[in-house]
Amino acid sequence: MKAIDILDKYFGYKEFKTGQESAISAILDNRDVLGIMPTGAGKSVCYQVPAMLFHGVTLVISPLIALMHDQVISLKEAGIAAAYINSTLSPMQIETVLYNAKCGKYKIIYVAPERLNSNMFLEFSKTVDIAMVTVDEAHCISQWGQDFRPSYIEIPEFINSLKTRPVVSAFTATATEKVKNDIARILELENPEILVTGFDRKNLYFEVQHPKNKKDALLKIVQEYKAESGIVYCTSRKGVEEVCQTLIDGGYSATRYHAGLGMAERKTNQEDFINDRKKIMVATNAFGMGIDKSNVNFVVHYNLPKDLESYYQEAGRAGRDGSDAKCILLYSPQDVLTIKWMIENTDQYKGEDTEEAIQELKDREYKRLSIMTFYATVNCCLRSYILNYFGDESIKDCGNCSNCKETGDTENVTVDSKQILLCVRAIKESFGASMVIDILRGSNREMIRSRGFKDLDCYNSTKRSANQLKLIVAHLVYNGYLIQLNGQYPLLQLGDKAIEVFEGNDEILIKLPEDSKRDRERKPSKSYSGKPASGLFEKLRDIRADLATLGRVPSYIIFPDKTLVNMCEKMPKTHEEMLQVSGVGEVKMKRYGEEFLNAIIDYANEHPEIKNTSNASDSEFIVELIDITVKPGAKVPKEILDLVETTDELTIVTNIAKRVQQVFEVYDINEKITAVKIGSWLVEKGYLKIELNNLGKNIKVATDYGTEKGVAQEERVRGNDSYIVNLFPLNLQKIIIENVNEILGL
Repeated sequence: MKAIDILDKYFGYKEFKTGQESAISAILDNRDVLGIMPTGAGKSVCYQVPAMLFHGVTLVISPLIALMHDQVISLKEAGIAAAYINSTLSPMQIETVLYNAKCGKYKIIYVAPERLNSNMFLEFSKTVDIAMVTVDEAHCISQWGQDFRPSYIEIPEFINSLKTRPVVSAFTATATEKVKNDIARILELENPEILVTGFDRKNLYFEVQHPKNKKDALLKIVQEYKAESGIVYCTSRKGVEEVCQTLIDGGYSATRYHAGLGMAERKTNQEDFINDRKKIMVATNAFGMGIDKSNVNFVVHYNLPKDLESYYQEAGRAGRDGSDAKCILLYSPQDVLTIKWMIENTDQYKGEDTEEAIQELKDREYKRLSIMTFYATVNCCLRSYILNYFGDESIKDCGNCSNCKETGDTENVTVDSKQILLCVRAIKESFGASMVIDILRGSNREMIRSRGFKDLDCYNSTKRSANQLKLIVAHLVYNGYLIQLNGQYPLLQLGDKAIEVFEGNDEILIKLPEDSKRDRERKPSKSYSGKPASGLFEKLRDIRADLATLGRVPSYIIFPDKTLVNMCEKMPKTHEEMLQVSGVGEVKMKRYGEEFLNAIIDYANEHPEIKNTSNASDSEFIVELIDITVKPGAKVPKEILDLVETTDELTIVTNIAKRVQQVFEVYDINEKITAVKIGSWLVEKGYLKIELNNLGKNIKVATDYGTEKGVAQEERVRGNDSYIVNLFPLNLQKIIIENVNEILGL
């Protein structure tokens, strides 16, 4: 049997994902492998498939009890004999597992690293043929990794104790170049095949919000998802308790997880979330490692994480099945102060020999915090920022993060940047960003007065808001014009590129949002509820829930959501057609296939209008609601315009244009609708009129007719300037959308 046959028979997939086949081929050629693959890329398949083809047993070393449990259940459900050894088993249970392993019952055994060098396990390892040792979460072996575990250092000693050296494979989702080199060196990998498939998770949408009220912002996010699964991460136990109660009070199905709870309650709450009895888990970062729940639709970080590795790993628990998911960070400067306090007051430095060693560790933590803080404040592409950090191929504009979708205008901030750099030089590089911003904005703080900073040429030299100046400072640091020192007090210094600005050789352009828009709007979520066979999807989920309850396993172990979606796409009517569904293997077909197949056939008979869409791609099926093709230059049909989202809340024309454009993109309509075009049409139809403001600039204001029809006006502030925006109610949103063809001149 070949590797692809194993993949099909046991896992139900017809082809390998990127990198899987290369890793498996190298392992089967008895080569060591180091695989750095993002969450959802299928790392486990890379060692599970060759384990089935090797003669002996494969040991998988993992620090995660939850992952061991889930993986073993999943393997058993697929028809693969597997077991685990960790602290949840009694000595007698461990003896039973080892005895069965000696008898050749298992192909794969998961083991905690602390167990490797116990006398019992060492004796066992001498009596069996160990074909491969796989190190999962391999970044834990490096002190430069965010989850360093001393027990991992003992892995090479165990491997060297074996009578015959097995193939050694190591896998992780997040590793910088330094960590990657550490893994290969410490594990003593021999001529390894190193696979870095990329860190990009294209299905994840990244967003940073700077809300004035985090609880209100969170409630707005979860309302968007309603009955979908999500995780909310908080820094402290107290935060978990408060946020969880806020969600429960708001009528949401939420539970909690942190180290202050008893083991029994943590286990119950975790199982409630995994089995979809509770939709939202509010937790500290102690939750989630090894939780292979595939249908997490959103991850919200209520507080700033301590480093980018932690953030990407935690955010990556969304969309594991490849479906669209959101990763949202709610940022507040107070979060930074909290982490700094934790760095200075933690006991993690106990055992270090010298003050110098302790300070080195603290400096490392401050550097990571600085990188994380910039992520929360820069206005470059968030995905690009993450990928650059991990040494992955840079992309300029991903189009799927809040910064790339920001509606603000690109502005020339060269003059502002020069003032910032001049200020840093004038105060002798002895202060941080807050002091620089206060000086530039003409603050009357006592420290500024007492140090004579009011006499500086750059004092009160800008009308920019503090938020905009923070973005410009972050841009200057990110691009090398400034250096922000790591440490408890992050001072600003001039970077090598500052001279280019001083000499007038560099122009700095960045996108600056309106300050009132800093708490950014989110794109509409994609939900299965709007798909043609959504009723079938819900029916299949109900069947899966019943089977999971009977089998006492998590729902996603039966089939992940993505497999149920594929069933709705392909509408199989025979066993052979069901086996063509992604994720349906022979064993699961025998166990569960009949139930799902019968439900699909019944649904198809009841709904003859639902057609088999097996030739459509996943992305087409997700968004294609009606079968209409629009020729270039032709009018947009009413059926398509009816799909444009409206809202009961007052909104600006920019948002209306954006929603129309999103539908255009779905149907490949090559037209561009803008707020300017809509505004001109509104003037033409008498809803708005053009007037001169007190600065002599043309502005659009509501006419009496427009006011009568519901146009509202609101004064907003940008920096020290105020301006008027026009807001449109639901009835006018619908009128604008109905007249899109006229607005576009079609």
